[in-house]
Amino acid sequence: MVEEGAYWLAWTQISGIGPVLLRRLQQHFGTLATAWNATKVQLGEVEGFGFQTLEKVVQQRSRLHPEQLFTKHQQENSHFWTPADADYPRLLLETPSPPPILYYRGEVELQENLGQKPMVGIVGTRQPSEYGIRWTRQISTALAKNGFTVVSGMAEGIDTESHIAAMKAGGRTIAVLGTGVDVIYPHKNRDLYKQILTAGLVVSEYPTKTAPDRTHFPRRNRIIAGLSRAILVMEAPLKSGALITATYANEFGRDVYALPGRLDDHPSQGCLKLLSQGATFILKELDELLTMLGAIPQIDGVEASTAPEQLMPTLSPELQTVMNAIASDALPFDFIIQQTGMAAGSVSGALLELELMGLISQLPGMRYQKS
Repeated sequence: MVEEGAYWLAWTQISGIGPVLLRRLQQHFGTLATAWNATKVQLGEVEGFGFQTLEKVVQQRSRLHPEQLFTKHQQENSHFWTPADADYPRLLLETPSPPPILYYRGEVELQENLGQKPMVGIVGTRQPSEYGIRWTRQISTALAKNGFTVVSGMAEGIDTESHIAAMKAGGRTIAVLGTGVDVIYPHKNRDLYKQILTAGLVVSEYPTKTAPDRTHFPRRNRIIAGLSRAILVMEAPLKSGALITATYANEFGRDVYALPGRLDDHPSQGCLKLLSQGATFILKELDELLTMLGAIPQIDGVEASTAPEQLMPTLSPELQTVMNAIASDALPFDFIIQQTGMAAGSVSGALLELELMGLISQLPGMRYQKS
């Protein structure tokens, strides 16, 4: 029997099929294996599958053999996860466009993947001021010493400072690359890259040997936001990749914090814009920041024996509707949508909230059951 992960890989080989369409396929058919064997008419029922896309699927699918493709890919890329794997990062899986393949190198810590150890993203300009560097170091150090994993992009400037400070404090850090996990960019960070492999993880949605490309870096920012429970923007001009990360964070329901700066400082203009749009101020009292970050709910399983029916919390009507549709046996996402009659986005948000409350559990393949 061909594993579901092989179909995640196979679908990525068809031109025009990206993470968003893959997510829609999975939600519509339940599994990508079922979608792979669907007819042209059935595929046409999925939003985003126009005539040209359907023609590409029909032409290219017949030439691909998922099991053989998966075996060959494993030989060339020894470490990767697909959304069908239990170890795939849970928070990233809840986003609208999780990478179909997430490659990694370094030391995996399962608590991070399960969402049980908090991860915070730190992003900013490649040309920070002394002020931005000083506060990035202080905050990264404080986060690491208090059990947070620091996530960034291993670029020059703020990214580099956050990784280094977290490791110096004895903490873990994760670098999300816009290249293959075996390609170091910028090359001047080769020593930092080696250090991260021993004190954390390097991840990417691009296969080995993928060289830097300017289109890759904005896309990788959604992974930084997706892995993190909150994003801290330290310094960023108005045209900055850090603001792209903040935008993704807002879309994913993550908290966004920004370091205030002077009105006439170019590196602070992006942060000031974020603050004007509702981002939370990063203030001098770091204990307050740590308290706010620590208050973000963690994904923790609740044993049935410790959560009897009579202790069920009062739920909003929307959450109760979704909860009523879920049984002890695992149900696919699209079935829950059918049972509730709610929009897919509303169901997805309700499922995440119920999971954070410990009332339900997600299984591989976007299946849910009561905890």
